[in-house]
Amino acid sequence: MAENGTDCDQRRIGMIKEQHNGNFTDSSLLSERKRRDREERLNILLWRQPLVTLQYFFLETLINLKEWTIKLWHRRSILVSFLLTLAVLTATYYIEGTHQQYVRYMEKKFFWCAYWVGLGILSSVGLGTGLHTFLLYLGPHIASVTLAAYECNSVNFPEPPYPDQIICPDEETTEGSISLWAIISKVRLEACMWGAGTAIGELPPYFMARAARLSGAEPDDEEYQEFEEMLEHAETAQDFASRAKLAVQNLVQKVGFFGILACASIPNPLFDLAGITCGHFLVPFWTFFGATLIGKAVIKMHIQKLFVIVTFSKHIVEQMVSLIGAIPSIGPSLQKPFQEYLEAQRIKLHHKSDGGVPQGENWLSWMFEKLVIVMVCYFILSIINSMAQSYAKRLQQKMYSEEKTK
Repeated sequence: MAENGTDCDQRRIGMIKEQHNGNFTDSSLLSERKRRDREERLNILLWRQPLVTLQYFFLETLINLKEWTIKLWHRRSILVSFLLTLAVLTATYYIEGTHQQYVRYMEKKFFWCAYWVGLGILSSVGLGTGLHTFLLYLGPHIASVTLAAYECNSVNFPEPPYPDQIICPDEETTEGSISLWAIISKVRLEACMWGAGTAIGELPPYFMARAARLSGAEPDDEEYQEFEEMLEHAETAQDFASRAKLAVQNLVQKVGFFGILACASIPNPLFDLAGITCGHFLVPFWTFFGATLIGKAVIKMHIQKLFVIVTFSKHIVEQMVSLIGAIPSIGPSLQKPFQEYLEAQRIKLHHKSDGGVPQGENWLSWMFEKLVIVMVCYFILSIINSMAQSYAKRLQQKMYSEEKTK
């Protein structure tokens, strides 16, 4: 009896081991297949497979348009309300009356705010790759206002042409009358709108992780899979990057609102992980978005704004140009274009029309314009590649479904 019982136990243990090995083998094969599929998708790039990439891009665009149309149809009441509101606003815009001065003012402010919110969203939403709109747009705008404020000793620039063009006001001002707070106040609206846009752009990782947790599905998203692997190997993490990610995850999970606020208030390349963490642990939407909005649009934005204003204040800029000229051998040749650029900006600020402004183009401004063009083109290419890869993912998921049904 004892021998028979021992034999049964051994057979049962053997069967469990075989089942475990089988599951392990299946899991390994599935992981290997997912890895190959991901590598195959990442090779769908416009400069490697142009025809396939463009075809997949257009097909993905059509699918997205169809999905958005269906969603709008299911929300017909909201759509009709929006169209009625738009019709009323359009009638108000075109009907003549004393209200037109307020309409023009609101129109100008609305498009100005929408412009900066849109740039903020593009900076953080991650459509392929984020467009660094702070370095390309907001930073230079704050720098231009700072240089102009110190040159004009005022921030009361005539409107129009401000903000399209900055010229000094006619009023007499005393040297050194401009304050740091006056410059901060002048660019506060556009800076806060840009920060609000970056907060809106952080929502996709949050919604993706939240939907995955609620549905039990496993989205084929690299950042989310990295997050789950990090949770599995939390105790054995040794490298600095893994420990930094764990620190962000623990701060957000344990501290809650103020943890999210702390992560959003400083320049933090790991903040996407905070959004995924909040979504995974089902943090309420307004807790996450409220903390993110305050951190990015108020606290972090004032830090970045203050840094740019101090960096481009008059005495700092003059010292930087002097230091460039002190570089042995090449210093004077490097210093000359910077001096010419600053002098050209000063002349522009004191001219009321373009007639007396020198039209010569400085190579610094030429290089910056070309850099902006290159960055925008790369951003557009990354969107095309990302959407083409999304369509390839649809095809692979369709193949998985067909294999399961067989």
